[in-house]
Amino acid sequence: MSKVPNIVTPPPGPKSKALVEKRNDLIPPGVYLVQPVTIAESKGSVMTDVDGNSYIDFTSGIGVTSLGHTVDEIVDTITTQAGKLIHSCIHVVNYEPYLDLAKKLTEVTPGGFKKRAMMLNSGSEAVENAVKIVRQSTGRPNVISFENSFHGRSYMALSLTGKWDPYRVGFGPFVPGVYFTPFPYSYRCPWGTDDAEECGEAALHHIEKNVLKTQVDPSTVGAVITEPIQGEGGFIDPPDNFFPGLKELCEEHGIQLIIDEIQTGYARTGKMWGIEHYSVEPDLMTIAKAIAAGLPLSAVVARDDLMKDIYPGSLGGTYGGNPIACATALKVLEIIERENIVDKAAELGKKLRKRLDEFYDRYEVVGEVRGKGPMLAMELVKDRKTKEPHKDATSAVMKGCLESGLLTLKAGLYGNVIRLHPPLTIDDELLDKGLAIMEETLKKV
Repeated sequence: MSKVPNIVTPPPGPKSKALVEKRNDLIPPGVYLVQPVTIAESKGSVMTDVDGNSYIDFTSGIGVTSLGHTVDEIVDTITTQAGKLIHSCIHVVNYEPYLDLAKKLTEVTPGGFKKRAMMLNSGSEAVENAVKIVRQSTGRPNVISFENSFHGRSYMALSLTGKWDPYRVGFGPFVPGVYFTPFPYSYRCPWGTDDAEECGEAALHHIEKNVLKTQVDPSTVGAVITEPIQGEGGFIDPPDNFFPGLKELCEEHGIQLIIDEIQTGYARTGKMWGIEHYSVEPDLMTIAKAIAAGLPLSAVVARDDLMKDIYPGSLGGTYGGNPIACATALKVLEIIERENIVDKAAELGKKLRKRLDEFYDRYEVVGEVRGKGPMLAMELVKDRKTKEPHKDATSAVMKGCLESGLLTLKAGLYGNVIRLHPPLTIDDELLDKGLAIMEETLKKV
């Protein structure tokens, strides 16, 4: 392996700066840029910018390139399919990659019942269509979502997103029929308890005794939508009692449970699906990000009885389920099964957890380490007793990592969470180097 990371000019280098300036002149600032560098090429777990700097990638394009960048098999699949069929629209004619992927997704998702699947382009579109399916099939218009959640940037998805800044600023009014309830964020439990299980019980009690008593008639609620682990919210994994209780509550009131696996799916949590940690079977699932190794594709998988009578023509879109993307998604699933990626992800999670727990023991700025499998994060605070968020420290850690050749991401309600999103295939040498860089920046903070 050539030297990685390799910083030949302090980032951002002159070429990156010039291209970022060009970006700032052409693209609205709403299309936010986390790292001020311009990438020219990538391979595996390494990204190289236009100035020749090479970085270890702990972002995976926000959990998209989970098998690594430009994997040879993936590139070959894209090339082969492009030589056969690039586009025809699934509404115009039928084609096999779409059907094969739909069948495969119904087999690998939780639930022994009959399912159907449909393909779209993005996570937001998957969320939009999951809600459409519920509303049309049940006749119930209302949806319960969670505070601090993220479900996308289109209007229905944005209306379900439980964080105001930056996603919802200036975009109101939002789609009606959405009701919010607190998520059991046990580190900062809205009900003031330090006991995670008590926080989970309180979250369920609030839905049953408050939301469904004072905000909305349960007979009009079609679905509850939630992430298994809140992603943009700061990798918040709920206590073990929460999801079984939520599923029981939904069944009691005839409410469908939509699980948003857009960021947690495809082995990111050390299981194929994040919800598998809680032994709960969702009624609908939304899937995207790692599904096609970087190509625009998403899916909704749902119980057959919810999908089988949907009015013809009311779902879909011109590009949804593009043949190249579907063929690539099938190859991704083949690689995951053949290479035992789920088991490898679980082992990666153990290595990462050990190191992050060491960071917690050594550095007071680390208030909490949380997550599941390799989907882990550190919440940085000014004081562990008061838990005052330390957003400046988070920015300083990210800047220090960049300057030393490590690309990172932040998250969280207060912008004070460093989240780890390395490719699940990252080798031990690069993983250790990346974690060493992260620790060195924590020392300085």
